[in-house]
Amino acid sequence: MIKAENLYFSYTGTTPYILRGLDLELKDGEYVSVVGDNGSGKSTLIKLILKLLKPTSGSIETSAIRTGYVPQRNDGAQAGFPITVFEMLDSYRHLLKLKGRDVIAQSLLQVGLTDYSGALMGTLSGGQSQKILIARALMGNPDLLILDEPSTGVDTGSQKEIYGIIKKLNKEKGITIISVEHNLVAAISNSTQIYHLDSGHGHICTPAQFSAELTGINDRKEG
Repeated sequence: MIKAENLYFSYTGTTPYILRGLDLELKDGEYVSVVGDNGSGKSTLIKLILKLLKPTSGSIETSAIRTGYVPQRNDGAQAGFPITVFEMLDSYRHLLKLKGRDVIAQSLLQVGLTDYSGALMGTLSGGQSQKILIARALMGNPDLLILDEPSTGVDTGSQKEIYGIIKKLNKEKGITIISVEHNLVAAISNSTQIYHLDSGHGHICTPAQFSAELTGINDRKEG
């Protein structure tokens, strides 16, 4: 699904590089959480996968036919703007040039919000708003879904529901998932693989291996 070879990236085109010599290969059907400290290059990597940025050197390719993207929520963006869930999704349908409005109902059904079509976006809870963003990303029937910190600003109960939706999309629909995560518990609990970025470098590991890494780091700090 995604392959990066000797990938370097800098916003200036010269040193210092945000990403340095990354090699990465992700298979179809994986659920990969991208983790790392602030400034480690997580968002930059996502932008490279989405082709919003070009590598300074090296390469990154994806075999995805359709990619859905769920950005971080911005509650202030729609708080005072009188747009309904249906209107927001319908405008996105036009952008994708999709025929028929049934795609809106289908996407809302997948996130369990069929009754919220007429609700104003600014009145939704954090969890509901995040589910609508997922619904929007699903309208193009993606085979790759990229999410940027899906549990940020969401209560614990809604987090559980959101990760349940994501796992169902992965397991039952076969959609490849890449999720930038600050929620390490969610990353360990839900992912099939974890890509750990640190100081511009990265490595792939299983959730169990990453959990062991965290234990070792904490032990060294305590020692």
